[in-house]
Amino acid sequence: MNIETERQNLEQFKDFGVNLTNEINKVLVGQETMINRMLTGILAGGHVLIEGMPGLAKTTAVKVLAESVDTGFSRIQFTPDMLPADVVGTEIFNPKEATFSIKKGPIFSNLVLADEINRAPAKVQAALLETMQERQATIGGQTYKMDQPFMVLATQNPIDQEGTYPLPEAQVDRFMLKIKVGYPNKDEERKILDRMTISQAQPTVNKVTNPEEIFAARQMVDQVFVDDKVRNYIVDVVQATRVESGHNPAEVEGMIEHGASPRASIFLMQGAKGHAFLQGRNYITPHDVKTLAPDVLRHRIMLSYEAEAEGKSPDDIIQAILDSVLVP
Repeated sequence: MNIETERQNLEQFKDFGVNLTNEINKVLVGQETMINRMLTGILAGGHVLIEGMPGLAKTTAVKVLAESVDTGFSRIQFTPDMLPADVVGTEIFNPKEATFSIKKGPIFSNLVLADEINRAPAKVQAALLETMQERQATIGGQTYKMDQPFMVLATQNPIDQEGTYPLPEAQVDRFMLKIKVGYPNKDEERKILDRMTISQAQPTVNKVTNPEEIFAARQMVDQVFVDDKVRNYIVDVVQATRVESGHNPAEVEGMIEHGASPRASIFLMQGAKGHAFLQGRNYITPHDVKTLAPDVLRHRIMLSYEAEAEGKSPDDIIQAILDSVLVP
């Protein structure tokens, strides 16, 4: 593909992110990072985990995003008394005909909101492992493929909140991005107050894209150019999280118990491609990698007791790594 063709293709899809962002901003105030990362997840074909205190519009953001896309949507409210069958589905026995039939669960949709995912026990969370990694679910010994596009957007409260269960490492590693949502600033909170405290209908959210356009945009993202130096930079950043690699900087020595897996390298490059595409570029830069690195890595590194004793967070360690690894 020549440069002129690539430029025309980028021009064709330049409004993809803008249109979705505008629709979401009809309801949300601020939260630009959360919106950008959700769109990055759609473009890169990855799942997204959103963490924040109650009342920060996490669920609203996902619902409005789903309303903007002309495709299937289901919401699963995770609770402590749920069973795996409530998510995936189960076999139903028909006594009259003495036969079993399959009843598919709410996971069989395109955009799936797993609301407050860490309020369900581990056996329910584990029901998502196969669907998120292999895009399929097994019910009664039969395997069923998920409809495409398929994306899980999960929300969770911080694990120190009452009634939460920590997500298993194998589960959380399935998420491409983990977004941390903070409180709005003073101006944003005033806009929220003005918008949400008047008795009128919510703004109408229009469907501005569809699966065909998403698939076409993903093909464009796949073609985003990644220079060998940037590829090596991605590997260097991920290697720096591993004690076994011998490449972790002195600033984080003794701070990491377990580092990120090769899945982190894959997701970091895919995410950086999606981020570059949203910026209107057909190539990624080290800045794209640095921008996405905290969201890709914060749930993939396990801190040592020493780091926890010093009050270090995963974000602190990731920033130290980014400051230490040589940028091409």
